[in-house]
Amino acid sequence: MTAKKKEVFISVDIETSGPIPGDYDLLSIGMCLVDKPSVNFYCELKPTSNKYDPEALSVTGFNLDTLLSTGLLANVAMTECSKWIDQNIKANEIPIFVGFNVGFDWSFINYYFHKYLGSNPFGYTSIDIKSMYFGCFDVNWTDTKSSKIVERLKAKLTSNHNALQDSIFQAELFNLILKEKNGDKI
Repeated sequence: MTAKKKEVFISVDIETSGPIPGDYDLLSIGMCLVDKPSVNFYCELKPTSNKYDPEALSVTGFNLDTLLSTGLLANVAMTECSKWIDQNIKANEIPIFVGFNVGFDWSFINYYFHKYLGSNPFGYTSIDIKSMYFGCFDVNWTDTKSSKIVERLKAKLTSNHNALQDSIFQAELFNLILKEKNGDKI
């Protein structure tokens, strides 16, 4: 029988050029350890296509021409991302992907890991903060907007569409949800 591995929660946020991987590009990745957000990772990627949704690109604040000269090649970015995960996960631990509206972020990360490295160090599962909040508290789905969660849990941070800042913000929300769910004073 194998020993149960300790779960290490990693908050992940991304910015993209559109709604789906494969057609649109992953432009930036931000990650941090949920229990120690100062241990973090950030990179920006060179676009691999010219396809973009103007609204999505406007939200990110990125210029694709600038990223072509300053961003990392996708295979390099995913290798660096994987190295960071490996450096922060011990042999008896397993990384757990945590995100806000996780379906979107995980789909791009999964696609890029598989396309450029052949496997995803997070495996095929993830934890969605919105769903976690919905399941822990007596709220409607419309109450799972980040602004509503921030208001109820009195979060100090905010999101701003910078992948690193947003991953740190998400870590705070995740921790606050656990704290309130467990009956601790916020």
